[in-house]
Amino acid sequence: MQFAFKKRGRDSLLIDREEIIVWRRDYLRKIRKYREQGRTIYYLDETWINAGHTKNIIWVDESIKSCRQARREGLSTGLKNPSGKGRRLIICHIGGQNGFVENGLWFFESNKSGDYHEEMNGESFEKWFSTILPTLEDNAVIVMDNASYHSRKIDSVPSSSTRKEDIKNWLNSRNISFDHNLLKAELLVLVKENKEKYNKCRIDEMARETGRTVLRLPPYHCELNPIELIWAQIKGKVAAQNSSFKISEVRKLFLEAIRTIGPDEWQKCIKHVIEEIEEKMWQLNNIMESTIERVVINLSETDTEDGGETNSE
Repeated sequence: MQFAFKKRGRDSLLIDREEIIVWRRDYLRKIRKYREQGRTIYYLDETWINAGHTKNIIWVDESIKSCRQARREGLSTGLKNPSGKGRRLIICHIGGQNGFVENGLWFFESNKSGDYHEEMNGESFEKWFSTILPTLEDNAVIVMDNASYHSRKIDSVPSSSTRKEDIKNWLNSRNISFDHNLLKAELLVLVKENKEKYNKCRIDEMARETGRTVLRLPPYHCELNPIELIWAQIKGKVAAQNSSFKISEVRKLFLEAIRTIGPDEWQKCIKHVIEEIEEKMWQLNNIMESTIERVVINLSETDTEDGGETNSE
Protein backbone atom coordinates (compact mmCIF):
# COMPACT_ATOMS: atom_id res chain seq x y z
CA MET A 1 0.00 0.00 0.00
CA GLN A 2 1.42 3.39 -0.98
CA PHE A 3 0.59 6.82 0.34
CA ALA A 4 1.53 10.12 -1.24
CA PHE A 5 -0.32 13.07 0.21
CA LYS A 6 2.12 15.84 1.01
CA LYS A 7 0.26 19.10 0.47
CA ARG A 8 -0.45 20.36 3.97
CA GLY A 9 0.16 23.42 6.10
CA ARG A 10 2.43 21.28 8.21
CA ASP A 11 5.14 18.79 7.29
CA SER A 12 3.49 15.37 7.58
CA LEU A 13 0.99 13.13 9.30
CA LEU A 14 4.02 11.34 10.68
CA ILE A 15 4.86 14.20 13.05
CA ASP A 16 1.38 14.89 14.41
CA ARG A 17 1.10 15.43 18.13
CA GLU A 18 -0.84 12.76 20.00
CA GLU A 19 -3.78 15.09 20.69
CA ILE A 20 -4.08 15.86 16.95
CA ILE A 21 -4.07 12.13 16.13
CA VAL A 22 -6.81 11.54 18.72
CA TRP A 23 -8.84 14.48 17.39
CA ARG A 24 -8.52 13.18 13.82
CA ARG A 25 -9.58 9.66 14.82
CA ASP A 26 -12.53 11.05 16.75
CA TYR A 27 -13.59 13.15 13.75
CA LEU A 28 -13.36 10.22 11.35
CA ARG A 29 -15.36 7.97 13.67
CA LYS A 30 -18.09 10.57 14.14
CA ILE A 31 -18.50 11.47 10.47
CA ARG A 32 -18.69 7.77 9.56
CA LYS A 33 -21.33 7.25 12.22
CA TYR A 34 -23.37 10.23 11.00
CA ARG A 35 -23.27 8.91 7.43
CA GLU A 36 -24.39 5.46 8.59
CA GLN A 37 -27.27 7.14 10.40
CA GLY A 38 -28.30 8.78 7.14
CA ARG A 39 -27.85 12.32 8.48
CA THR A 40 -27.40 15.12 5.94
CA ILE A 41 -23.89 16.57 6.12
CA TYR A 42 -23.05 20.14 5.15
CA TYR A 43 -19.58 21.62 4.75
CA LEU A 44 -18.92 25.24 5.69
CA ASP A 45 -15.86 27.38 5.06
CA GLU A 46 -14.49 30.80 4.16
CA THR A 47 -12.05 31.87 1.47
CA TRP A 48 -10.94 34.99 -0.42
CA ILE A 49 -10.15 36.12 -3.96
CA ASN A 50 -7.83 39.03 -4.75
CA ALA A 51 -8.42 41.49 -7.59
CA GLY A 52 -5.09 40.34 -9.01
CA HIS A 53 -6.02 36.65 -8.92
CA THR A 54 -4.80 35.14 -12.20
CA LYS A 55 -2.96 32.19 -13.65
CA ASN A 56 0.75 31.94 -12.95
CA ILE A 57 1.42 29.88 -16.09
CA ILE A 58 0.24 30.75 -19.61
CA TRP A 59 0.93 29.46 -23.12
CA VAL A 60 3.75 31.29 -24.88
CA ASP A 61 4.53 31.29 -28.60
CA GLU A 62 8.31 30.94 -28.52
CA SER A 63 8.61 31.87 -32.19
CA ILE A 64 7.78 35.47 -31.24
CA LYS A 65 11.01 37.11 -30.16
CA SER A 66 9.91 40.69 -29.46
CA CYS A 67 6.92 42.94 -28.83
CA ARG A 68 7.63 44.68 -32.15
CA GLN A 69 7.37 41.36 -34.01
CA ALA A 70 4.12 40.52 -32.20
CA ARG A 71 2.57 43.85 -33.15
CA ARG A 72 3.80 43.56 -36.75
CA GLU A 73 2.13 40.14 -37.07
CA GLY A 74 -1.05 41.31 -35.38
CA LEU A 75 -0.54 39.20 -32.25
CA SER A 76 -1.09 40.08 -28.63
CA THR A 77 1.96 40.66 -26.47
CA GLY A 78 0.16 38.88 -23.63
CA LEU A 79 -1.56 39.96 -20.46
CA LYS A 80 0.34 42.17 -18.08
CA ASN A 81 0.74 40.84 -14.59
CA PRO A 82 -1.10 42.77 -11.89
CA SER A 83 1.10 45.18 -9.96
CA GLY A 84 -0.07 43.60 -6.68
CA LYS A 85 -2.77 41.41 -5.19
CA GLY A 86 -5.09 44.39 -4.85
CA ARG A 87 -8.42 44.49 -3.12
CA ARG A 88 -10.19 41.28 -2.35
CA LEU A 89 -13.46 39.57 -1.65
CA ILE A 90 -14.03 37.66 1.59
CA ILE A 91 -16.39 34.74 0.95
CA CYS A 92 -18.37 32.38 3.18
CA HIS A 93 -20.66 29.59 1.99
CA ILE A 94 -22.04 26.17 2.89
CA GLY A 95 -23.02 23.17 0.79
CA GLY A 96 -23.32 19.41 0.52
CA GLN A 97 -24.49 16.55 -1.70
CA ASN A 98 -27.22 18.72 -3.23
CA GLY A 99 -24.91 21.64 -4.00
CA PHE A 100 -24.57 25.00 -2.32
CA VAL A 101 -27.30 25.93 0.16
CA GLU A 102 -29.70 28.35 -1.49
CA ASN A 103 -29.20 31.93 -0.28
CA GLY A 104 -26.27 30.74 1.81
CA LEU A 105 -23.62 32.92 0.17
CA TRP A 106 -22.13 35.70 2.26
CA PHE A 107 -19.36 37.82 0.78
CA PHE A 108 -18.02 41.33 1.13
CA GLU A 109 -15.12 43.44 -0.04
CA SER A 110 -12.11 43.53 2.23
CA ASN A 111 -10.87 46.76 3.75
CA LYS A 112 -7.56 45.34 4.97
CA SER A 113 -4.47 43.81 3.44
CA GLY A 114 -3.61 41.42 6.28
CA ASP A 115 -5.02 38.02 7.20
CA TYR A 116 -8.65 37.87 6.06
CA HIS A 117 -9.56 36.24 9.37
CA GLU A 118 -9.10 39.67 10.94
CA GLU A 119 -12.19 40.94 9.11
CA MET A 120 -14.42 38.07 10.14
CA ASN A 121 -15.76 38.37 13.66
CA GLY A 122 -17.85 36.14 15.85
CA GLU A 123 -20.85 38.42 16.04
CA SER A 124 -21.17 38.83 12.25
CA PHE A 125 -20.60 35.13 11.62
CA GLU A 126 -23.18 34.12 14.22
CA LYS A 127 -25.72 36.48 12.66
CA TRP A 128 -25.17 34.89 9.24
CA PHE A 129 -25.22 31.38 10.75
CA SER A 130 -28.56 32.05 12.46
CA THR A 131 -30.13 32.80 9.06
CA ILE A 132 -28.68 29.61 7.56
CA LEU A 133 -29.70 27.13 10.26
CA PRO A 134 -33.46 27.13 9.48
CA THR A 135 -32.73 26.34 5.81
CA LEU A 136 -30.78 23.16 6.60
CA GLU A 137 -32.23 19.66 6.82
CA ASP A 138 -33.47 18.56 10.23
CA ASN A 139 -30.90 16.59 12.25
CA ALA A 140 -28.17 17.81 9.88
CA VAL A 141 -24.44 17.84 10.65
CA ILE A 142 -22.38 20.96 9.86
CA VAL A 143 -18.65 20.45 9.34
CA MET A 144 -16.45 23.49 10.01
CA ASP A 145 -12.99 24.37 11.23
CA ASN A 146 -11.94 25.99 14.50
CA ALA A 147 -11.48 29.57 13.37
CA SER A 148 -11.82 32.00 16.27
CA TYR A 149 -15.03 33.51 14.87
CA HIS A 150 -16.55 30.01 14.77
CA SER A 151 -15.58 29.43 18.38
CA ARG A 152 -16.81 32.26 20.60
CA LYS A 153 -17.57 30.88 24.03
CA ILE A 154 -20.89 31.29 25.77
CA ASP A 155 -19.08 31.57 29.05
CA SER A 156 -15.59 32.94 29.65
CA VAL A 157 -13.70 30.31 31.65
CA PRO A 158 -10.91 31.53 33.99
CA SER A 159 -7.29 30.91 33.01
CA SER A 160 -3.90 31.36 34.65
CA SER A 161 -4.05 35.07 33.78
CA THR A 162 -7.35 35.53 35.68
CA ARG A 163 -7.19 37.22 39.09
CA LYS A 164 -7.61 34.87 42.03
CA GLU A 165 -10.66 36.78 43.30
CA ASP A 166 -12.29 36.52 39.89
CA ILE A 167 -11.69 32.77 39.83
CA LYS A 168 -13.45 32.52 43.20
CA ASN A 169 -16.36 34.58 41.92
CA TRP A 170 -16.62 32.32 38.87
CA LEU A 171 -16.72 29.21 41.05
CA ASN A 172 -19.25 30.77 43.43
CA SER A 173 -21.56 31.85 40.62
CA ARG A 174 -21.72 28.25 39.42
CA ASN A 175 -22.27 26.76 42.88
CA ILE A 176 -18.95 24.95 42.84
CA SER A 177 -17.85 24.51 46.45
CA PHE A 178 -14.25 25.16 47.40
CA ASP A 179 -12.04 25.99 50.37
CA HIS A 180 -11.37 29.74 50.39
CA ASN A 181 -7.84 29.06 51.66
CA LEU A 182 -6.87 27.27 48.43
CA LEU A 183 -4.03 28.66 46.35
CA LYS A 184 -4.75 30.08 42.92
CA ALA A 185 -3.18 27.01 41.29
CA GLU A 186 -5.54 24.78 43.28
CA LEU A 187 -8.55 26.86 42.29
CA LEU A 188 -7.56 26.50 38.64
CA VAL A 189 -7.60 22.72 39.06
CA LEU A 190 -11.24 23.02 40.14
CA VAL A 191 -11.95 25.20 37.11
CA LYS A 192 -10.36 22.59 34.84
CA GLU A 193 -12.43 19.81 36.39
CA ASN A 194 -15.66 21.73 35.77
CA LYS A 195 -14.99 23.78 32.65
CA GLU A 196 -16.48 21.29 30.17
CA LYS A 197 -19.92 22.14 31.51
CA TYR A 198 -19.42 25.81 30.66
CA ASN A 199 -16.75 25.92 27.93
CA LYS A 200 -19.26 25.70 25.06
CA CYS A 201 -19.20 27.52 21.73
CA ARG A 202 -22.10 29.75 20.79
CA ILE A 203 -22.28 28.25 17.29
CA ASP A 204 -22.46 24.68 18.60
CA GLU A 205 -25.25 25.59 20.98
CA MET A 206 -27.16 27.50 18.29
CA ALA A 207 -27.08 24.37 16.13
CA ARG A 208 -27.97 22.04 19.01
CA GLU A 209 -31.01 24.12 19.93
CA THR A 210 -32.38 23.62 16.40
CA GLY A 211 -31.73 19.87 16.42
CA ARG A 212 -28.53 20.06 14.37
CA THR A 213 -24.91 19.20 15.17
CA VAL A 214 -21.62 21.03 14.56
CA LEU A 215 -18.69 18.72 13.82
CA ARG A 216 -15.27 20.34 14.16
CA LEU A 217 -12.42 19.46 11.83
CA PRO A 218 -9.10 18.55 13.46
CA PRO A 219 -6.61 21.43 13.43
CA TYR A 220 -4.56 21.69 10.20
CA HIS A 221 -6.87 19.30 8.33
CA CYS A 222 -8.57 21.53 5.75
CA GLU A 223 -8.22 18.74 3.16
CA LEU A 224 -10.94 16.82 5.01
CA ASN A 225 -13.41 19.54 3.95
CA PRO A 226 -14.67 18.96 0.36
CA ILE A 227 -15.53 22.66 0.00
CA GLU A 228 -11.79 23.32 -0.31
CA LEU A 229 -11.89 21.48 -3.66
CA ILE A 230 -14.94 23.52 -4.63
CA TRP A 231 -13.10 26.75 -3.82
CA ALA A 232 -10.19 25.59 -6.00
CA GLN A 233 -12.53 25.06 -8.96
CA ILE A 234 -14.14 28.47 -8.52
CA LYS A 235 -10.83 30.28 -8.12
CA GLY A 236 -9.48 28.50 -11.18
CA LYS A 237 -12.40 29.76 -13.26
CA VAL A 238 -11.88 33.31 -11.99
CA ALA A 239 -8.13 33.16 -12.67
CA ALA A 240 -8.70 31.94 -16.24
CA GLN A 241 -11.01 34.88 -17.07
CA ASN A 242 -9.55 37.73 -15.01
CA SER A 243 -8.03 40.24 -17.41
CA SER A 244 -8.62 43.68 -15.87
CA PHE A 245 -7.51 42.86 -12.30
CA LYS A 246 -10.31 45.04 -10.99
CA ILE A 247 -12.35 43.98 -7.99
CA SER A 248 -15.58 44.73 -9.84
CA GLU A 249 -14.69 42.22 -12.54
CA VAL A 250 -13.52 39.65 -10.02
CA ARG A 251 -16.85 39.97 -8.22
CA LYS A 252 -18.69 39.35 -11.50
CA LEU A 253 -16.46 36.41 -12.45
CA PHE A 254 -16.83 34.90 -9.00
CA LEU A 255 -20.64 35.02 -9.13
CA GLU A 256 -20.58 33.49 -12.61
CA ALA A 257 -18.19 30.75 -11.49
CA ILE A 258 -20.15 29.81 -8.38
CA ARG A 259 -23.29 29.32 -10.50
CA THR A 260 -21.48 26.62 -12.49
CA ILE A 261 -20.95 24.47 -9.39
CA GLY A 262 -23.88 22.12 -8.92
CA PRO A 263 -24.65 18.84 -7.12
CA ASP A 264 -22.47 16.77 -9.51
CA GLU A 265 -19.33 18.76 -8.66
CA TRP A 266 -20.10 18.61 -4.95
CA GLN A 267 -20.70 14.85 -5.02
CA LYS A 268 -17.41 14.24 -6.84
CA CYS A 269 -15.49 16.31 -4.28
CA ILE A 270 -17.19 14.62 -1.33
CA LYS A 271 -16.52 11.17 -2.85
CA HIS A 272 -12.85 12.08 -3.32
CA VAL A 273 -12.47 13.17 0.31
CA ILE A 274 -14.20 10.04 1.65
CA GLU A 275 -12.35 7.54 -0.52
CA GLU A 276 -8.97 9.19 -1.00
CA ILE A 277 -8.39 11.31 2.09
CA GLU A 278 -10.43 9.97 5.00
CA GLU A 279 -9.72 6.32 4.22
CA LYS A 280 -5.98 6.82 3.76
CA MET A 281 -5.70 8.85 6.96
CA TRP A 282 -7.49 6.13 8.89
CA GLN A 283 -5.34 3.36 7.44
CA LEU A 284 -2.10 5.28 7.82
CA ASN A 285 -2.59 5.78 11.56
CA ASN A 286 -3.17 2.04 12.00
CA ILE A 287 -0.07 1.23 9.94
CA MET A 288 2.03 3.74 11.88
CA GLU A 289 0.94 2.38 15.25
CA SER A 290 1.55 -1.23 14.20
CA THR A 291 4.99 -0.38 12.81
CA ILE A 292 6.04 1.64 15.86
CA GLU A 293 4.85 -1.14 18.18
CA ARG A 294 6.93 -3.73 16.30
CA VAL A 295 9.99 -1.50 16.46
CA VAL A 296 9.55 -0.99 20.22
CA ILE A 297 9.13 -4.73 20.80
CA ASN A 298 12.19 -5.54 18.69
CA LEU A 299 14.26 -2.95 20.54
CA SER A 300 13.11 -4.35 23.87
CA GLU A 301 14.07 -7.87 22.81
CA THR A 302 17.48 -6.64 21.67
CA ASP A 303 18.04 -4.87 24.99
CA THR A 304 17.12 -8.04 26.87
CA GLU A 305 19.48 -10.14 24.80
CA ASP A 306 22.31 -7.64 25.23
CA GLY A 307 21.57 -7.48 28.92
CA GLY A 308 21.61 -11.26 29.14
CA GLU A 309 24.99 -11.49 27.44
CA THR A 310 26.37 -8.77 29.67
CA ASN A 311 25.13 -10.52 32.80
CA SER A 312 26.56 -13.89 31.69
CA GLU A 313 29.99 -12.33 31.40
